[in-house]
Amino acid sequence: MNWLTNYVRPKIRALYARKEVPDNLWHKCPSCESMLFHRELEENLHVCQHCGFHMRLDPIKRLESMFDDGAYEGVELPKSVADPLKFRDQKRYTDRLKEAQTKTGRTDAIVVGEGRIGGHAAVVAAFDFGFMGGSMGIAVGEGLLTAARLAVAKNAPLIVVPASGGARMQEGILSLMQMPRTTIAVEMVKEAGLPYIVVLTDPTTGGVTASFAMLGDIHIAEKGAQIGFAGARVIESTIRETLPEGFQRSEYLLEHGMVDMVVHRRDLRPTLVRTIGLLMTPRIDAVVEDIDLTAAEAADGEPAQMPQTATQATAAHPVATQQASSQPAAPVQAGDD
Repeated sequence: MNWLTNYVRPKIRALYARKEVPDNLWHKCPSCESMLFHRELEENLHVCQHCGFHMRLDPIKRLESMFDDGAYEGVELPKSVADPLKFRDQKRYTDRLKEAQTKTGRTDAIVVGEGRIGGHAAVVAAFDFGFMGGSMGIAVGEGLLTAARLAVAKNAPLIVVPASGGARMQEGILSLMQMPRTTIAVEMVKEAGLPYIVVLTDPTTGGVTASFAMLGDIHIAEKGAQIGFAGARVIESTIRETLPEGFQRSEYLLEHGMVDMVVHRRDLRPTLVRTIGLLMTPRIDAVVEDIDLTAAEAADGEPAQMPQTATQATAAHPVATQQASSQPAAPVQAGDD
């Protein structure tokens, strides 16, 4: 009996026992309900290969997909007051924060990284919708201010990727105060003459839309992203009319001039590379100033040398150089030598 019990029976059970399959191997598409293998889904940047539905992307994977070779440095963000209002609804706010921090592994809903995109230095701030719906509180405001200051210090464009339901209810008026703070952060970047690019993802709503998310020099939206202030049901109940199909989606906003372009997630990085390359090209007015300064130095008897920046900028603008060379010379007046 020992031989049957200890050897034969375990072998038979091993043959017919049901093997446990991990729950995270397959994912169902929320749109077409197709079953997607997790490796294929990650390779496709969490976009359904059947219907093209763009699922929400973790901010770390977002940064890796945007920077050159996926290499970047995380920026440490300043700590903020955890529960300034001692707020409590069904749970204490501190308990909700701890649950979100344990779930996501990060301190708040924003991640900031610096690196290179297409060879240009860049600062990217990405939101995590999994952290309390990506809501904007004091920590998010501090994170955006830090990103803006870093962009100015590095002379780099600032790219923000919001995915948020709006201001954080548990911080009350303090969360609403982040709207003017983030607006000031955007103005810091623009006053420095640096590009501010917003990549609108699903969802971008509430106080985030009413502040920094719609102040970009260029707005790029992912396909099918929900972008708006109030929810569609709230709008319908307020105006008592049926909204058109696709309302508050990125394609609808593109048709009505609210965003500049709608791109597939796989095309986002090439689009950013082209955009940053165009916006960070030396300005033609700076070239003219350098040429005027060189001419003035030559008139004073000093050796005239073409500044390196002007040479590089002129080479970067062959069209402007061709136009300048094709202009007719000034007519010679009578009596001139």
